[in-house]
Amino acid sequence: VANIISIMKKEDRPYQQVTQVSSNYFVVSMNDSLHPYLLERLLKVEFDRRNINEDFEYVIYDCFTSKIVFSKYIPHEINEVAPDPIEPPKWDKDNHYFGVYFPHKSRYLLSEMGIWWFSSGVLLLVVAFFGYSMSVILKQKKLSEIRNDFINNMTHEFKTPVSTISITGEMLAKPGVQQDPTRISRYATIITEETTRLRNMVERLLQMSAYDREVKLNPVELDLHEIIEHSVQSMELLLNDRNGSISCKLEAPNHLLRADKVHLTNVIYNLLDNAIKYSVENPRIEIQTFNSNKYIHIQIKDNGIGMSKDAQKHIFNKFYRVSTGNIHKVKGFGLGLNYVKLIAKAHKGFVKLVESVPGKGSIFEVGLRIGE
Repeated sequence: VANIISIMKKEDRPYQQVTQVSSNYFVVSMNDSLHPYLLERLLKVEFDRRNINEDFEYVIYDCFTSKIVFSKYIPHEINEVAPDPIEPPKWDKDNHYFGVYFPHKSRYLLSEMGIWWFSSGVLLLVVAFFGYSMSVILKQKKLSEIRNDFINNMTHEFKTPVSTISITGEMLAKPGVQQDPTRISRYATIITEETTRLRNMVERLLQMSAYDREVKLNPVELDLHEIIEHSVQSMELLLNDRNGSISCKLEAPNHLLRADKVHLTNVIYNLLDNAIKYSVENPRIEIQTFNSNKYIHIQIKDNGIGMSKDAQKHIFNKFYRVSTGNIHKVKGFGLGLNYVKLIAKAHKGFVKLVESVPGKGSIFEVGLRIGE
């Protein structure tokens, strides 16, 4: 508008400032006769000066009739063909106003915002990478803590029987012991028990290494009830030492299946061992079997310490052990339930925690497929 006033040299003429009718349409009132091509030239110069590189259309209206007396579409691209303009009028009135319309304003704004979209994308990628890096770091930290706990616990577990065997061997070497058969028998029993304990620990560690690769089964026809009864008998000495008991309700009518006898025995043994270990005193364990569809179910209920909701989410993870206030109070490596899960899955079955209440005990259930 200022340029028009300067060119026309009629500063006494009132020119209305630019009015925005819509987001892409602007009008200016003027009380003068301005040749359209001069207006076009002025608009181009001003748009270039302001780096507005966009197609536009300008129109000139007659204020008395509100009709368009001239219009022209100006493409930004040189090769773009513009529609034929209306012939410039012969001005017989000096009261006109013109408007400028940007038909592709939204597209122009999007193109101008390209750098912002790019910057936003880069920022999102940086944030996502940072979040991923933090999750990896926290996961590695957690794994490192688990590994350190496992190594510390394993060292303590191996150290105890080794020390016992060493002390017992020294006792056997003392003069006069050879002449006392009772003492020799007692020391020999201690050495045998501690050696068995060490062997079991090594076997569990080897099992862990083997099952990381693949579980290989040797399925045979067997009676699950016999497996349970045999496992219960093997736990009698441990139960008697804790003044505990096991009651069995083996009521599943269909208890024959094809499974790996060694692995299935280990599954029952691990569940019973956990039930005994995590009982504060006088373990009371109940074993029940029943059928449903093509599965036989084994439920083992104990009166142990139970576990919190948070602990229940991790009990089948490798190396995870429910906290008892002292990591060495309850023996083990945190492999038992993970092993049970792997074996149950290998038999196309499942294992789950049915219920666990802190201070009242837990109920575990194993389901094994018995039909095709």
